[in-house]
Amino acid sequence: MTGGKSTLHAVVPLEAEGWRLDRALAAALPTLSRERLKSLISSGQVSNAEGALARDPAMKVAPGAHFAVVVPDPAPAHNEAQDIPLNVVFEDEHLIVIDKPAGLVVHPAAGNLDGTLVNALLHHCRGSLSGIGGVERPGIVHRIDKDTSGLMVAAKTDPAHVGLAAQFAKHSIDRRYRAFVAGSPRLAEGTVDAPLARSASDRKKIAIVKDGRGKRAVTHYSVLQRFRNAALVECRLETGRTHQVRVHMASLGHPLLGDPVYGRPRPEHRDMLNRLNFKRQALHAARLGFIHPVTSAALCFDSEIPQDMQDLFSELKN
Repeated sequence: MTGGKSTLHAVVPLEAEGWRLDRALAAALPTLSRERLKSLISSGQVSNAEGALARDPAMKVAPGAHFAVVVPDPAPAHNEAQDIPLNVVFEDEHLIVIDKPAGLVVHPAAGNLDGTLVNALLHHCRGSLSGIGGVERPGIVHRIDKDTSGLMVAAKTDPAHVGLAAQFAKHSIDRRYRAFVAGSPRLAEGTVDAPLARSASDRKKIAIVKDGRGKRAVTHYSVLQRFRNAALVECRLETGRTHQVRVHMASLGHPLLGDPVYGRPRPEHRDMLNRLNFKRQALHAARLGFIHPVTSAALCFDSEIPQDMQDLFSELKN
C-alpha cells in the first residue's frame, strides 16, 4: 500500500463469460461490493492488463482477463470516535452484534451529535472498518429507538452491509421483542397487519394510515404471561417500521407500559412506574437471527430483558 491507496489484482472467473465488468470484479474480489466497484470503475480506478482504464461498469468481459483495481483508503468518518462502553455479543471481521442499553441513541442527528452508538462503534472498530461506500464507518442497517434496549447488528465491510440490507429488505430477519403492555390481550396470539406512516397531525408520531401513504407493517404477537392488569408479550416483526410494536400494540388497546407517546398510563401503572423510576417504554429487542452475509452461517442471538424490566416483571407479579 502506498500513498493512501492499495491495488488489488483480479482475474475474471471462467464462469463470468459475457458478464458485466462490475459483476465479474465483484465475483473476483468478494471484499468489495458491486456498488463500490461500480463507483471505482466510473472514477477511473480500474485498468486492464495493458494499463488502459476501464470506465464502463457495463462493458462485457472475457474469462481470464486481468484487471487492476486501485482502492483509496477509506475516508475518515465525519463523526467522532468516542470511548463508550459496548456490550458486544458477537464480532468478526465482517460485522458486529451488540446489546444496546436503553438511553443510547443509534445515529448522530440534530440534538444528539455525539454520544451515540455510531460514535461508540467508530472507537471500538477502529482499524477494522474497511469502508462502507468508501467511508470508514459502521454500516447501520436497522435501528431501535433510543429508549428501547436490545440486540442490533452493524456491518464493518461493504459486502456485509449490502448482504444485511438485502435481508432486512426481504424481511427475512428473525426479530423478536419482549414488551410489557397495559391490560391483557383477549387472544393468546394474533397478528396486526396495518400500514404505518408519519402522523398528519403530529410529525413526531407514527400512525396507522389507510390513505395509501403508509408502508405495510405486520406484527405477530403472543401472550407469554398475564398479570392482574398487564401482560408480557412477545412481538415478532414480519416488517420493521419505525415505532411498529408501539403503534400496533396501542391500536389493540394495549399500549406499552411507560410509553410516553402512544400510551396513557392507568393510575395504578403510573404509581408503579414512578415507584420504580421506570421512564421508558417497556420494550426489549430479545432475539436477532439472520444469515451471515459473507460466510452464509445461520446466526441467532438472544438477550435477557435488562434489570429495569426485570424489576418491572417482579412488581407486576406481586
